[in-house]
Amino acid sequence: MTNRVVARGLHGQIVEELARRILSGQVPEGATINIAELQSELGVSLTAVREALKVLTAKGLVDARQKRGTYVRPRADWNLLDPDVIRWRVTDADTRPGLLEDLHEVRGIVEPAAARLAALRGEATHLAALDEALAAMDSARDHHAAAAADLAFHRTLLAATGNELLTKLEVIMESGLADRDRLVHKAKPAADPVPSHRRVVDAIRAHDPDGAELAMRELLARSADDLTEVRSSKRRQR
Repeated sequence: MTNRVVARGLHGQIVEELARRILSGQVPEGATINIAELQSELGVSLTAVREALKVLTAKGLVDARQKRGTYVRPRADWNLLDPDVIRWRVTDADTRPGLLEDLHEVRGIVEPAAARLAALRGEATHLAALDEALAAMDSARDHHAAAAADLAFHRTLLAATGNELLTKLEVIMESGLADRDRLVHKAKPAADPVPSHRRVVDAIRAHDPDGAELAMRELLARSADDLTEVRSSKRRQR
């Protein structure tokens, strides 16, 4: 973003610019935010800056106190599970690698157990949605379509557990998983994700919890290997 934000999507741009500065450490924890100076730099109204700061306050990134003013809260207070915060971190090149590693660890804990529960509780509607996601993967003609199909698969898997709290974990995975998928599918368009995902579905359809858990662990291992390969290739190119 240039020093002066453009009028289109003004509020969202201010929020994202301030969030980027905070999440990247450009504006460090504990730093006081000079609202008047920021308003002048961005070339927007004072009201627009204050409204943006209200959004970041709700997400735990900033706070305001009498005599101290508006300041960046400690990282421990940030709502790192907020979908917008995850999305902002994903789009920051400096934080993305660490976030994707954290995401993979979370998936390694959650998704094998989710596959096990899906094999025990999954209904016909879930299986139909999983089959639909597999068909979309198979017919995807670009990395955007492949990523969307993969995300649909993993959302459905969580829904098939019958556990509302597990289903809500999709907000943690969505942005990071989509970013990871775009990286991998764009760099390895010939790689076929369908067989590894189909093994998970076959085990769920057979009501085989052990098989479903194992198939998901194997899928995640391949996912990690693919991402490592893509990163190594990008480093060599640089």
